[in-house]
Amino acid sequence: MSDVVTMDDLSNEEILSILDDSERLVPVAKGEVHLPLLEGKVLANMFYENSTRTRMSFETAMKRLGGSVLNFSSTGTSVAKGETLFDTMQMVDGYADIAVIRHPRQGAAQYSADAIGIPILNAGDGAGNHPTQTMLDLFTIREAHGTLEGLNVVLVGDLRYGRTVHSLSHALTRFGAKLTLVSPETLRMPDEIVTDLRSSGSEISETTELSDVIPEADVIYMTRIQKERFPDEDEYTKVAGIYMLNATDMDGSKDGMIVMHPLPRVGELHPSLDSTKNARYFQQAFNGVPTRMALLCRSLGVKIPKKVKK
Repeated sequence: MSDVVTMDDLSNEEILSILDDSERLVPVAKGEVHLPLLEGKVLANMFYENSTRTRMSFETAMKRLGGSVLNFSSTGTSVAKGETLFDTMQMVDGYADIAVIRHPRQGAAQYSADAIGIPILNAGDGAGNHPTQTMLDLFTIREAHGTLEGLNVVLVGDLRYGRTVHSLSHALTRFGAKLTLVSPETLRMPDEIVTDLRSSGSEISETTELSDVIPEADVIYMTRIQKERFPDEDEYTKVAGIYMLNATDMDGSKDGMIVMHPLPRVGELHPSLDSTKNARYFQQAFNGVPTRMALLCRSLGVKIPKKVKK
């Protein structure tokens, strides 16, 4: 049994193995095959922050594999009475076999993993990490391009507070990706992350202009400007809506270039883009189910069959 708190908890070989497992589990994720590998197991979904895709895909993944789910939120529970994270997690340790946690405080997932014995999967800790999102992002990229090696990936938007791009950037550079970072000056990727990425030998470039880098991109990864992370609403207003892609922006892009987004979108992707061959964000959201299935099985020590029969 093992935790996944950051992508450093997984080697490159483990990442590729999980992606292979995820691919085999796609028919199960779609409900075409019944494979109750986690029958009798209980997942605790511990969400201290709002979530649609992450929470629902984990619940779908567990239930498609025959398991059960306890859904928790910070409203309507003893957290509202002042119960500490430590005490809450002690309770979960007795109720479930594995827990997923999303929390506004960076480091909360590691704290929880250290506090209890059951495996912890980090579903986002503040502006820190979001490794299960990274795994579904890698799956989506490999699904489209057949490889993770040597791609030119453009990360756009809130690179300062965006935990999805923090986790993804580290993972991509491990597979030799070239990264182009597009953001307003106030939302640049933190210097310590850029330094770390460059120290790994990766080619990293930074710009404020999105249109200039579209023609050479293999992947454009859009993110929303996260209003809830801004201490000053005036600063948010200055950068809200600064980047938007529409269908005509795809003219002149590479064949096979894909547009991704962790969602929700709040103006970064015009609806005209939805019907283009480049749009992958809804498929990306579905991909959370097979990849989280594979992660749940790995953390619980359950082997996935080499062949999943329809």
